[in-house]
Amino acid sequence: MLQDVPKDWRGVLAPVLESARGEALGRFLAAEEAAGKAIYPPPADRFHALHLSPPDAVKAVILGQDPYHGAGQAMGLAFSVPDGVKLPPSLKNIYREMENDLGISPPRSGDLTAWARQGVLLLNTSLSVEAGTAGSHAKRGWEAVTDACIAAVAQSGRPTVFILWGGHAQAKAPLIEAQGGRQHVLIETPHPSPLSAYRGFFGSQPFSRTNAFLEAHGREPVDWRLD
Repeated sequence: MLQDVPKDWRGVLAPVLESARGEALGRFLAAEEAAGKAIYPPPADRFHALHLSPPDAVKAVILGQDPYHGAGQAMGLAFSVPDGVKLPPSLKNIYREMENDLGISPPRSGDLTAWARQGVLLLNTSLSVEAGTAGSHAKRGWEAVTDACIAAVAQSGRPTVFILWGGHAQAKAPLIEAQGGRQHVLIETPHPSPLSAYRGFFGSQPFSRTNAFLEAHGREPVDWRLD
């Protein structure tokens, strides 16, 4: 899998992907595909977030759990779907909060590539999933890969915003804090899913808070507009 990782990230991920755990992950994925199971996203897109957001450009991290498990949805960016695909409920709520926070009308497209190109690392903690089965590739080795990415950003010395939506993402807070978290800000709220968005996600203003922190630390704010 290391050949699919962009060069800027290979120094971070080579120790993990070339370890026994990384090799076990590769064997698991190969066996699943050999068994004829549909796996999302396709291999070429599993490291898409890293291709769009080099480590030295990351200024904010949005953590998701695992890719969307419906056909045509997953594109290797947390919470994002390709242009033309129906907006998932969580993404609709993200757009609703963005409108309330910044006055930006909800975009028609669910493609968040423009955010990623500005240094918003849209990272799921698992980078693959079996079709129709949420969480099916959890605890198979991806967490070691994505933890290494999170730790590298936290260690970088550049003040960064970590947006942790929901308990799964918030479980990474100790990792961030242990790797230099005092210079960063963690925005922790309930997940934007319809099941939890009303428990504190709505009204949390993650977009304006992110930009206020970046500007206060001499970093370029994110243009959150997508249309």
